[in-house]
Amino acid sequence: MYCILVTGIPASGKSTMARFLAEACGLPVISKDRIKECMYDTIGFRSREEKVKLGIASMQIMYDLAEELMRSARPFILENNFENVSKEGLLTILKKYKYKAITVTLTGDYKIIYQRFLERNRDPGRHPGHVVNDCYPGSKEINSPVQISYESFVEGITQRGMDSFTANGPQIILDTTDFGRLDREDLVRRIQDIVQAVLSICSTLSETLK
Repeated sequence: MYCILVTGIPASGKSTMARFLAEACGLPVISKDRIKECMYDTIGFRSREEKVKLGIASMQIMYDLAEELMRSARPFILENNFENVSKEGLLTILKKYKYKAITVTLTGDYKIIYQRFLERNRDPGRHPGHVVNDCYPGSKEINSPVQISYESFVEGITQRGMDSFTANGPQIILDTTDFGRLDREDLVRRIQDIVQAVLSICSTLSETLK
């Protein structure tokens, strides 16, 4: 069986891409950010340290939900900015349930996407849990959005492996510098071709082991 990982650098359009693929492929999506937002709204955090802990908990919940779908042998999508530290836990459950992960990596011109990142953080509609280090239910004030320099933005991407992350299957790299110019129909066809190949291999192995 297979799953699709939608990952990449910040502000590259991961959530938008995951929703599109979910609709195009008829698959459920598990998004770490959605889990984090629910936890922020109900638990909150009062410091950067507490915020990081909620992020770690959100990752574990995401993997637990993925395992539930794997037990039922269902394909699905995981949306997250996967990085090197995420790999071991993911590979463990993929191996346990004999899944192949197709990685769709969103990247592009760092300078342009960095500007998009800044604009997104200034957007009043952006969930505060993603852009501040002090946010909790009942708080009347939250601090200003965390400011990240371009150098720190790039360093975080390269050191954490955000745009080079792969799991145990094929990788499709997409340049989302201009998200509107993406050939989405071609992407769906490429994924469908990979899925057919993966399922064919799994079927052959299953017959061989009988």
